[in-house]
Amino acid sequence: MIMSTDPQCPVCGCAHAYPDGSLWICPECGHEWNPETSGADDTAGPAEIRDANGNVLADGDSVTVIKDLRIKGASSVIKGGTKVRGIRLVDGTDGHNIACKIAGVGAINLKSEFVRKA
Repeated sequence: MIMSTDPQCPVCGCAHAYPDGSLWICPECGHEWNPETSGADDTAGPAEIRDANGNVLADGDSVTVIKDLRIKGASSVIKGGTKVRGIRLVDGTDGHNIACKIAGVGAINLKSEFVRKA
């Protein structure tokens, strides 16, 4: 019997986590973590993320885009006033700290400074 040394997801216990740079990602629940910084804050997710008005955002919230956003590498635009449901907060090293799906666009990451809580 071969034992795997890959870490299990601290949220759901999935044994199929995979590395992505310095982070590990769970394919079942989508949780991302760094095994080198283990501790009580692993399941807490990213630090407090606030919208353009200063309201604290949480996973599953609905938000509204506050201005037209051009999508890099595409000719489409996300119009101001677009409502996005079921957001997921992520640790975005490039400032994009909201992962979501937008109808007509697909899966995309947004910056919290361009949305307000709905």
